Amino acid sequence: MSLKNLDEIIEAALEEDMPEGDVTSESLIDPDSVSEAFLVAKEKGVLAGIEIAEWVFQKIDPNVKFEALKQDGDDFENQDRLGQIKGPSRSLLNGERLALNFIQRLSGIATLTKKYTDILKQTKTKLLDTRKTTPCMRMLEKYAVRMGGGVNHRLNLSEMILIKDNHLHLVGSIKEAIQRARKAVGEKIKIEVETTSLDEVKEALKYGADIIMLDNMSPEDISRAVKAVDGRVPLEVSGNITLSKLKEVAELGVDFISAGSLTHSFRSLDISMDFK
Repeated sequence: MSLKNLDEIIEAALEEDMPEGDVTSESLIDPDSVSEAFLVAKEKGVLAGIEIAEWVFQKIDPNVKFEALKQDGDDFENQDRLGQIKGPSRSLLNGERLALNFIQRLSGIATLTKKYTDILKQTKTKLLDTRKTTPCMRMLEKYAVRMGGGVNHRLNLSEMILIKDNHLHLVGSIKEAIQRARKAVGEKIKIEVETTSLDEVKEALKYGADIIMLDNMSPEDISRAVKAVDGRVPLEVSGNITLSKLKEVAELGVDFISAGSLTHSFRSLDISMDFK
């Protein structure tokens, strides 16, 4: 993620949270007061967003000193201290909620992703995320997936061609869709095709798809598709992928499994900022 984009996200979040300052802290706290606080985990998980939390405080007040006690991608336990913050008390209070919002959500994504990737460790299958992300937060959420050991799928609609069911409904066939796409972009952009049957898999393979997605297929059909493709192009499985199904699907020999739940059904972790 570009630093410019991150800066814009934090500035917009600060404008949303305190458009005319923090009237509570300004009313109650002496401007000369200085404090020390810690970001403290209240449950175990995988950390993501510690540098973003630091950036929040730096945007509010360059006089705030922030020390990360854990790094993004690290495991942590209940009651672990994740970061130490020192500086003007008002500035610490100004940034508390926003810093926690980022780190709680991103760590929730990283933690859920790690649960998936741990199951896949003994297989060749890689875990992919999707575009089912919070608007304007995609770069951060996909970063959190990487911190949990996952792999980013396409970042946006400009990055690669993914021919899905609605495209096929409008175009008419996989053959026609691939040929139109290849004519438009040549070999410079990969073409992936979503399929729902073995016949569609064979058609996508025949007409030059770079990647084939097996969407909501049964284990039996996935196994048949793996045999039919025989390693000629990567296969991605998608659709209602849960932790309980993950190992069974991976052991069928597919290259990728994508799960939208990583970024749309995660649970934010319980992390607090405790003043010393």
